[in-house]
Amino acid sequence: MSDPALHPCFLGPYAENDALLEQLVTEFLRDHVYWRRNIHPEDPPAIPTRARHRADFQAFEARLRRELHLLSAALKRSVPFHSQRYLGHMVSDLLIPGLVAQILTLPYNPNNVSEEAAPVTLDMEREAGMQLAAMLGYGVDARRLPCAFGHLTSGGTTANFQALRLALALKCYPLALRAARLDGIDLAGDDLDAFLMPVDRSIEVICAAQRLLSAMSPRERQQAGRRIEEARVEQMGLAAFLDAHPALSTPLVLAPATAHYSWSKGMKLLGLGRRQLVQLPEAGMRICAEAADELIDRLERERRPVLLAVGILGSTEFGTIDPIDRLCDARDRSAGRGFGFGVHVDAAWGGYLMSLLRDEQGGLRGIDAVGREFARFPRPEVYRAMSAVSRSDSVTIDPHKLGYLPYGAGAFLCRDRRPVELLAEAADYVFDEAGSGEPGSGYSAIGRYEIEGSNPGAMAAAVCVTHRVMPLDAAHFGRIQAATIRGAEAFRDLLADWVPRMAPRFRVVVPFEPDCNLLCIALNPVGNEDLAACNGFMRRLQARLAVDPAMPRPEQSFYGSSTTLRGDALGGEAMRALLQALGIAAPADGEELAALRLKVLRHTLMNPFLLDEVNGINYLARYLAYLEVLLPELLETHAGR
Repeated sequence: MSDPALHPCFLGPYAENDALLEQLVTEFLRDHVYWRRNIHPEDPPAIPTRARHRADFQAFEARLRRELHLLSAALKRSVPFHSQRYLGHMVSDLLIPGLVAQILTLPYNPNNVSEEAAPVTLDMEREAGMQLAAMLGYGVDARRLPCAFGHLTSGGTTANFQALRLALALKCYPLALRAARLDGIDLAGDDLDAFLMPVDRSIEVICAAQRLLSAMSPRERQQAGRRIEEARVEQMGLAAFLDAHPALSTPLVLAPATAHYSWSKGMKLLGLGRRQLVQLPEAGMRICAEAADELIDRLERERRPVLLAVGILGSTEFGTIDPIDRLCDARDRSAGRGFGFGVHVDAAWGGYLMSLLRDEQGGLRGIDAVGREFARFPRPEVYRAMSAVSRSDSVTIDPHKLGYLPYGAGAFLCRDRRPVELLAEAADYVFDEAGSGEPGSGYSAIGRYEIEGSNPGAMAAAVCVTHRVMPLDAAHFGRIQAATIRGAEAFRDLLADWVPRMAPRFRVVVPFEPDCNLLCIALNPVGNEDLAACNGFMRRLQARLAVDPAMPRPEQSFYGSSTTLRGDALGGEAMRALLQALGIAAPADGEELAALRLKVLRHTLMNPFLLDEVNGINYLARYLAYLEVLLPELLETHAGR
């Protein structure tokens, strides 16, 4: 059902809210003009009113209009993400609050690198971080520990880099304290023991060191601080740091095969090396908790240091949700035995689904309350995973995905803000000394801690205003998420009737049940037993569903995307069963199965208007009817060649 509460939120598939958007943009553009004219109104205009009558002015305007007309014409070949007929990648229509807030802020051009450059929007970025942290279940009261920290990034990739950066700094800092011979800091055991300290214990050591430094005389503090700084991994470099601590080996990061490729990038960028990114065992496109426990136990026995174990809340390709609760359990068990590592949740896709778990007071809703308006969501294991996000050490989330905000807007959140001070950079022309005392006391200049330098305040305004207009709970922002879940469940129900209908000519399989609002379909023509031929057919199908810039939009009925199922992610037996269900010969050897790749259709069902009851249109049913005609046509066309 199309939720009437969502009708004013978007420009709309038919631009139904054009008058609202135009009125808001015009009103606040005029407001910006009045603001400019009232900054020292006694100053005369620098550009005379007669300037527009000059020949060079008119020539400039003509060139400008020409280029803008060309741009406007070219953009008509863009992907119609706003349409209910678009079922492809992770992008949809934009929320009006965020779009207008960004447009409104752009002429002011604030740079959130510092308070001096962004006195308004920097506060909004801090507020947006706390809004997201509260949705995840992190503590946001600065008077109580732990209190969260969060900031915006250009996307989830940068947020994942930040998670790696913080985890490495946190693990290495106690060793710098040991090397600096700071009296009063007792680190039992050797360097490896210090590195393997649990996250919470490492934070306690850092805070104790900061208190010791604060109690010293200025000269003593300067000398001790210099010794610590010289011994830090950030100063020495990873290779020199490891040489100075021969008991250590390069730490590992554990992540599933469904993890975003940014994790590989991050390992290379930090100098850890791609080889140290170890795959957590999977089954059914989700981490296998039992096998992951065995891997972690083995690494503990071997005393092999681990920085992070990464769980995915809505994998980018499949929307699957890892058992975050089991990862946190494994971390806590190992911490009790002196083998510490952090848990990071990559919720770039699924983070905003957490709004479904929050009531209007910020409390956690029970599974029965959440599931009351759905047929199957959330399954108990999915609910346990989502409700355990608050136990994680850090989280990545992308407002430009299920937050329905413009690119690029990612966010990094961590459960305890105190160690973030380890990431601080000094730049006298940008930052003052605010926030450089007790860890977690300030953070007035977020740019001190971010990877990025210049940071658009307009995006912070877009995120913050959207969350103010639509609070991140089930009664408000969650209504958009609920519409997407209902769309996915409706699609799954339609497939139950569609698959038998296609059976005479095509084998159709849902390779794994969806956890949220992404759903994959595997297809193979009846009689084909060759995997390569199946993948070739799927590539031809995807070519028809992909956006064709040369084709007029009304002639393309629907838009979709595809991805590849990997045997090592799905699991050998699951891959064998899937191939058999498709009628494809499967190798007996397990290694061969793990190496196989199967092309499948991938449907991102994030448009909240897929089930349009106002006009009596089910776009998902229309899409399947379109495939019902297209598939035989593709098969016959290929057979005739």
